Amino acid sequence: MTRTVGPRTQQERREATIRRIVDATVTALGEVGYTATTIAEVCTRSGVSSGGVFRHFPTRLDLMAAAADEVRKRQFDNYRAGLEQLGVIDRGYESVLACLRLLRAACRAPINAAWYELLGAARTDALLRERLEPLAARYHDEIAEFGAALPIASRFDPEVFTTILFSIVHMLDGEALSAVVHPQPEQEDLRLGRIARALTGDTGRRADES
Repeated sequence: MTRTVGPRTQQERREATIRRIVDATVTALGEVGYTATTIAEVCTRSGVSSGGVFRHFPTRLDLMAAAADEVRKRQFDNYRAGLEQLGVIDRGYESVLACLRLLRAACRAPINAAWYELLGAARTDALLRERLEPLAARYHDEIAEFGAALPIASRFDPEVFTTILFSIVHMLDGEALSAVVHPQPEQEDLRLGRIARALTGDTGRRADES
């Protein structure tokens, strides 16, 4: 028996339109940058009229804030999915190295390019910076909470681990940006291995860290 699917409700249509607009904005930010992600560009990519965009996002800043928050949500969803694929996570070297590789992949994911674009623009755009500040604080708190739940966190004082975690995050953010013009894969792989050893106290010599 074939299940009959009825027409979408007004709320479902509204949510689908918002998703299209935000998806188009995130993609445009990563592909053409903040300045070129105009309302016209978003309209072209989403298939939604300018009136339709402004109906849901009264200003471009509102749209940029929504895009930033979408990046945050997707990054956590993707990282959780990656951890689930790894299976059992412990405090050992291989587990920690695998978690670090997931974090690097998150920093280099196409979606994260949208976040970098927004951060770069916020440096000189006070209004954008004001809108991003609470989102960045929320992002920071969620990363700290997420990291604290990893087994390796139990080896450290909570405040110390938070500092270590964000030092790694900021390092990988910088690495992701510099790798666009100057990739150094051998140094990058060596770097993660050394960090994993430092975190776990593993002093064994490994072939890929000669």
